[in-house]
Amino acid sequence: MSAIRKVCVVITARPSYSRIKTAMQAIQNHPGLELQVVLAGSALLDRYGSIEHTIERDGFEVNEKVYMVLEGENPMAMAKTTGIGLLELSNTLYNLKPDIVLVIADRFETISVSIAAAYQNIPLVHVQGGEITGNIDEKVRHANTKLADIHFVASESARNRVIRLGEDPEYVFNTGCPSIDLAAGTLASPNLSFDPYKKYGGVGETPLLNEGYIIVMQHPVTNEYEESRKQIFETLEAAKDLNLPTLWFWPNVDAGADGISRGIRQYREKDKIPNIHFFKNMVPEDFLELLYNSKCLVGNSSVGIRECSFLGVPTVNIGSRQDGRDRGPNVTDVFYSRIAIKDAINNWLAAERPVQSHVYGGGDAGKKMADILDTITLRYHKKINF
Repeated sequence: MSAIRKVCVVITARPSYSRIKTAMQAIQNHPGLELQVVLAGSALLDRYGSIEHTIERDGFEVNEKVYMVLEGENPMAMAKTTGIGLLELSNTLYNLKPDIVLVIADRFETISVSIAAAYQNIPLVHVQGGEITGNIDEKVRHANTKLADIHFVASESARNRVIRLGEDPEYVFNTGCPSIDLAAGTLASPNLSFDPYKKYGGVGETPLLNEGYIIVMQHPVTNEYEESRKQIFETLEAAKDLNLPTLWFWPNVDAGADGISRGIRQYREKDKIPNIHFFKNMVPEDFLELLYNSKCLVGNSSVGIRECSFLGVPTVNIGSRQDGRDRGPNVTDVFYSRIAIKDAINNWLAAERPVQSHVYGGGDAGKKMADILDTITLRYHKKINF
């Protein structure tokens, strides 16, 4: 290409960085592309594990910061956060003047990225469309798809769904998921090379990890947010009864997060739990290394469905948050019941490690994305393809 294309990647939350990091690296290193980075939403807030310094340490320049999160952690706060994001991101994109904007997945606030780009006639790329989960993510994901001009999906079934939504097949690419690129790096160097307590601090007891440990990552479900505290008690009880070393990661900013946080704090004050240590965040590579060396992941994070399927890490998936996603053989689904959670963990502890799956790609998504962005004919106008 004769002109260098400016690609603006907007990261609105902590988990989104691992979803797009290798694509950012490939864009930054591509001679035909220029990377712009906008950091926004909870990705800037220490309470949810700010990633600003992590991104800068990884060699990226943050071009703009957008503070947009309204406190409350309820549906109204989510709606107002999205509205603030639309106002602020519209100015940001106007000032940066990118040739392409890239929006990641399905978090509630990402719709503000898509609207700000689409309404200003900036070609929009959506990553990880066409998947199924439920709750507000489902609506936002498909809305992002309909606002987007180019689609980078993570599986073949997702590509088929995007096409059935009326999108032009020539603009729908099954690149795989960039987070699998990072997981492939973990397989190349699998041993646990750091002490998580010394490197990341956290709070709580420090159980010995040398004989094995489990990891818990449980987020609120937006259409069940009033049940969040009750739901987290079931997982806490299961972890306490098992008495295995447990590394627990703090929830995201979705409606219901305050209920989970209060539930954890209340439980810690009432019952001393010597086998659990709590963290806010880790850099993606360290987290994947910790995950690969664990006995099991417990909770409802998509990492259990995506990265754990590629790594062959047993996963106990709780509740409805991941309903409908493509799965590898590593996932056991249970409801919010301490007995069911505990039984599922024990079953995995007694079983062979599951086989690895490539349902979300083979580890080269970032490079594929950059090459397509360099050569594809850009557009910001389309018609439904039926």
